[in-house]
Amino acid sequence: MKTARRHDIDWLRVITIALLLIYHIAIIFQPWAMFVGFIRSEQPLEGLWTPMSMLNVWRIPILFFVSGMGLFFAMRKRNWKQLIGERARRILLPLLFGIVAIAPLHMFIFQKFYKLPLGYYPHMGHLWFLGNIFVYVLLFLPIFYVLKHREAGRFKHVLNKLMSNPGGPLFISLFFMLEAILVKPQIYSLYAETWHGFFLGALAFFFGYLFVYSGQHFWDTVKKWRWGYLALGLVLYAVRYFEFGLEAPGYLMALESNCWIFGVFGLGYRYLNKPSGLLRYLSQAAYPVYIIHMFVMYLGGLLILPLEMHPVLQFVGITVFTFAVCYLLYEFLIRRIWFLRPLFGLKGRLKEETPTKVVASES
Repeated sequence: MKTARRHDIDWLRVITIALLLIYHIAIIFQPWAMFVGFIRSEQPLEGLWTPMSMLNVWRIPILFFVSGMGLFFAMRKRNWKQLIGERARRILLPLLFGIVAIAPLHMFIFQKFYKLPLGYYPHMGHLWFLGNIFVYVLLFLPIFYVLKHREAGRFKHVLNKLMSNPGGPLFISLFFMLEAILVKPQIYSLYAETWHGFFLGALAFFFGYLFVYSGQHFWDTVKKWRWGYLALGLVLYAVRYFEFGLEAPGYLMALESNCWIFGVFGLGYRYLNKPSGLLRYLSQAAYPVYIIHMFVMYLGGLLILPLEMHPVLQFVGITVFTFAVCYLLYEFLIRRIWFLRPLFGLKGRLKEETPTKVVASES
């Protein structure tokens, strides 16, 4: 079944991963960085955390939404056996390779930075996200195939009606609010390898699929009401900032998170749904860059933090170093060496590389 390209979803995935890199670099300049396994600057920039705390509540959930959307498009032209095989190659293989060969690299640099004994430590690190996605595929695939074969059924009719109303997406937020109430995360934005992150990601993945499944209704709604969702997100952030010192009750942070996400989806659909040669390149690069960015960032910190520089210049320096080295590694090694490509989630050989229908399906 032929599907139209959704360039806005491609762009949002690229932009969100870029923001993730900047967010991780900002952690280096927080006093508590070492406690979450990051190298730490001796010259903190705590003011960076104000904008980062706004980003933090939606940066990971939106990637789960986009991944669920990607699965919808992947299912258009694959049966369940083909889909599981493709997901295993594109997600499970890079995850396993990353555990033994990529994540240990930034642990080596962490040990060297703090002058600790060097040791090899296979672990998921930031690649926990891929493990969650693969589990969600296996978990929800039977439900999604039932829905696929009942597109004229009552459920889709009710979903379409719900998504045609600006309150529809906000109603979906009740599930996320309930998750926060039941799981009671001590820190809402602590997603990595926690039950909160698993259940929140599962909800976002599931509803991401349903948003695309509902057809045009969801997209028309978020496009029309994008500024309203963003305004509500800003109000909730202000409440969180002034009343709760950035860590509000989980149910309020869940609602705030989704308001930002719905607003961003609306902005993307309105302004970014256009083809671009740059997008075709970046959409292929985003997944490998996500996989390698942590050890590159740590290497940048190892080289730049000891220099006598203002911390703002250090932040800029590490940011430029991380993006530049990730680009060089992707362009001249990962993209061009055929046996590395599948280890970083890319298809085939370079000469066989073709644009995907929706790059969100790559993650």
